[in-house]
Amino acid sequence: MAETTPKPVNIYWSHDLQNVEKLPWYQKELQEINPEARELFEKYSQIPSEEVVSHITQFRDEGFKVFPYPCLGKWGFLNFNIRRSPQYDEILRRVKNGDKLLDIGCCVGQDIRKLVYDGAPSENLVGSDLKKEFMDIGYDLFRDGTTLKATFIAADIFDPESDLKTIDGSMDIVYASHFFHLFNWDEQVDAAKRMVALLKPKAGSLVVGRHTGHTVAEETTPRFKLDKPKFRHNAESFARLWKQVEEETGTNFKIDSFYDDEAYTDKNANFMPEGTRTIGFSIERL
Repeated sequence: MAETTPKPVNIYWSHDLQNVEKLPWYQKELQEINPEARELFEKYSQIPSEEVVSHITQFRDEGFKVFPYPCLGKWGFLNFNIRRSPQYDEILRRVKNGDKLLDIGCCVGQDIRKLVYDGAPSENLVGSDLKKEFMDIGYDLFRDGTTLKATFIAADIFDPESDLKTIDGSMDIVYASHFFHLFNWDEQVDAAKRMVALLKPKAGSLVVGRHTGHTVAEETTPRFKLDKPKFRHNAESFARLWKQVEEETGTNFKIDSFYDDEAYTDKNANFMPEGTRTIGFSIERL
């Protein structure tokens, strides 16, 4: 039988599943839970106050073993990043009025739950992640397996035959948080073009989100075992990437790429280089 070349796996950090707790971004204890997250778990998930931390810890640990993303290791998923978007009020209003939103790379679906808690009809929401296990954990984490009407799709955005094709051309908003920084330039272009195909082909369709970048745009070299090169943007280079997407799709966008006001502090210094910034973006079809 002819030898076949394995399909590349698009990942940020490859890891030894037996040693995930040794990763520099793993923080074992939840030192403090922000009031917004506590409120959601107590009121939406109906978890007694004294059980909130242990409950979150149990399912965070399960998720970290599925794949050890820093947002899980350092409890960042509890920040509900969609709420930090300058467009959040507009997003919430639009979804309340019937627009459909896709959270691509949704992890445990935390931002979907935030939207629902803030009044968005869950049937207008779709979450997608490469790992079905994350979405299953989300139901247990938020205790809404029998009530949430959102749709979840396990899919690889780079696979044209994945189940994402069932929603092509039907989304009003694609939300992508801490997603683009997982890939190199060409992969990011392909992902962005796929997002354009998922959107309704009309003015006002929106791609919005944030990702980790730097003041200097460059392709990074692997820093961990079996890591792969990725392109790390500054605000200007990410706008330039979307100009390329415009040209290759024949679509016009209002492109806004900016440095978020969140600064990385020295708590991240053990794995984030100096100059690291969060980059927010809003890409609106004209």
